[in-house]
Amino acid sequence: MGAGLSVMSSESAEPAVAGAAGPALEIRGVSHWFGARQALADVSLTVPQGRFVALLGPNGAGKTTLFSLVTRLYGTTTGAILIFGHDLNRAPSLALAELGVVFQARTLDQDLTVRQNLAYHAALHGMAGGEARARIEGLLARIGLFDRADDKVRTLSGGQARRVEIARALVHFPRLLLLDEPAVGLDLAARAGIVALVRALVRDEGLSALWATHLFDEIEPQDGVFLLHHARIIARGEAGEIAAASAGSLEAAFRALTDSNPGGEA
Repeated sequence: MGAGLSVMSSESAEPAVAGAAGPALEIRGVSHWFGARQALADVSLTVPQGRFVALLGPNGAGKTTLFSLVTRLYGTTTGAILIFGHDLNRAPSLALAELGVVFQARTLDQDLTVRQNLAYHAALHGMAGGEARARIEGLLARIGLFDRADDKVRTLSGGQARRVEIARALVHFPRLLLLDEPAVGLDLAARAGIVALVRALVRDEGLSALWATHLFDEIEPQDGVFLLHHARIIARGEAGEIAAASAGSLEAAFRALTDSNPGGEA
């Protein structure tokens, strides 16, 4: 994507560096302040293509702030963010076209049907009627809600509504999915179902996913993990390797690391 553009613009001047071997998301030395309070301090992380990666940290650690920077809700003033090689500041349209987002807050229109919510999102991305309808039908089948397509969102359970939000994030065929505490507030069965759905999308469709959470049981040993504490990344690696360094438990490792870094210094 982005290669061979013949019409010059502020974005087409960016080198087309997206490639099969490059990461889906690369965050380099990003810091952010709210007034005098530093919300992120020199954060760097990478999400490889086709991987499920967890951003693990307690509430207030900076996870949502980081997602707000990646989605351009906040502007990036220090460091760089690249999505499939596209610099978010220099080529925002190319970068964001590759991105689907599930925010922590519920954002579906409760008075529209499931299908209408998805169709509205498709229209925002300029998808034509036939293409949009085919994509929506396929996604509804994928999330197991094809029979609820014409029901209003307010009639769905919390877990079903989350599945619709995941489908909405995927309508425009992004390759990277960002999920900010997507299973928070759900019962155990619904939470497990959401995690399993995203893992299946990564496994079966080659999506890349960055999953922000404070819940250790949503992470499996093979997952890449970045531990965020007091605005800083304090550890990184596969979950199993991090856990093995602290009596085999990711939770124990996190607590040991945060106890030894009470101010968040890496």
